[in-house]
Amino acid sequence: MSTIKHLPKDNLACGWYHTSAKRTPKPALTGNIAARFVVVGAGLTGLAAARQLGLRFPNDEIVLVEAQEVGFGTSGRNSGFAIDLPHDVGSDDYIGEINSARHQLRLQKQAQEIIKSVVAEHNIDCGLEHAGKYQAAIEPEGLAVLESYKSGLERLGESYTIIEQDELPQHLGTSFYKRALFTPGTILIQPSAYVKGAADSLPANVTLYENTAITSVDYGAKVTLGHAHGTIQADKLVLTNNAFASSFGFLKNRLLPIFTYASMTRPLNEEEQAALGGKSTWGIIPAHPFGTTLRRTPDNRLLVRNSMTFNPNGKCTDAHLKTAYQRHVQSYQNRFPMLPNVEFEYTWGGAMCLSRNHMTFFGELAPNVYGSLCCNGLGITRGTIGGHLLADWLAGDRNESIDYLLNAEKPCANPPEPLLSTGVNANLMLGQRKAGLEA
Repeated sequence: MSTIKHLPKDNLACGWYHTSAKRTPKPALTGNIAARFVVVGAGLTGLAAARQLGLRFPNDEIVLVEAQEVGFGTSGRNSGFAIDLPHDVGSDDYIGEINSARHQLRLQKQAQEIIKSVVAEHNIDCGLEHAGKYQAAIEPEGLAVLESYKSGLERLGESYTIIEQDELPQHLGTSFYKRALFTPGTILIQPSAYVKGAADSLPANVTLYENTAITSVDYGAKVTLGHAHGTIQADKLVLTNNAFASSFGFLKNRLLPIFTYASMTRPLNEEEQAALGGKSTWGIIPAHPFGTTLRRTPDNRLLVRNSMTFNPNGKCTDAHLKTAYQRHVQSYQNRFPMLPNVEFEYTWGGAMCLSRNHMTFFGELAPNVYGSLCCNGLGITRGTIGGHLLADWLAGDRNESIDYLLNAEKPCANPPEPLLSTGVNANLMLGQRKAGLEA
């Protein structure tokens, strides 16, 4: 039996979690149970997998375990962009190899349809809006990225609109950016509200246990998972816990837990909304990969997200949060000088699971152990479709999308320590510095 060394422990001040509707967490698991399928990690991927397993295996008990509360962890800490388009930051034009890009486009649009269906069927109040996204730039390098991205979209046959500096305040309020490329297909959501609603509307044969951290695992003909108050015996184990899968013995030295940081303001009053102008809701992603992401939310808050750190233990520190907060203040002041007295109400960190070659994992990890892991910054759509299709594959389905995921290149190996930490931290520092005003 192996001990799980790293457990999630996110900081308390997640704005999405605290501004979404309150819910009563499901009880923690006590005692010993058994189930045909056990899914570890009730984020976007785990919820999609558990939902589809429940529907495909209606006569079987599905157990879903979450170490924290649903909506509090990583899936409730992203910026809420359900992106349809390929977003390959390892490629000059964000599109990459065209056949792979077409597969990704189809998968991510399918994920959007799944999300919209869950929201509509269960009346989940998560601010879902077909708002599109703005990819905005001010520095020469960022402006060059927009030109490359435009060419990539043309190769893919996807529509876009270029918006010049003098027109941008009508869209975004701020006149900070020189140019933006708008694509209409992105859906914006309140991420914590969505996963809370998805968790409270699972099929009847899916049992969710929150605040139930898995502390040990024993692999065999059946998988035995230990927790603080007993065990779970699984015929089949499904891992949807991203970088924490390494603690379970899989994809070791292939996953990179990279934390990003966000701050969210208090709601703008009517006078401040008038001073800002622009559309009532929007989302901006930076042209430079190390730049600042922004949201104007339906409840008239502004979100600023930037800064990255490599945290192999899956936790951010108070020092990380303090440094990120200071950067957020500067980024906010650069973009919104017309709103000088609007304070940040929340600051938090959240993990992305990346691989050096920008590949995900989908399929069998070991006998009776399966995973959909490593979304490389597109957790809402890639996580949703990965979990959904993994359940379909376990139910015996084979189709073009499943075959694409099964046959895709897997996350590559990382250099050994201390070279890994030295290299990643140097790359993050250099990238954030090169972002210039876009940071």
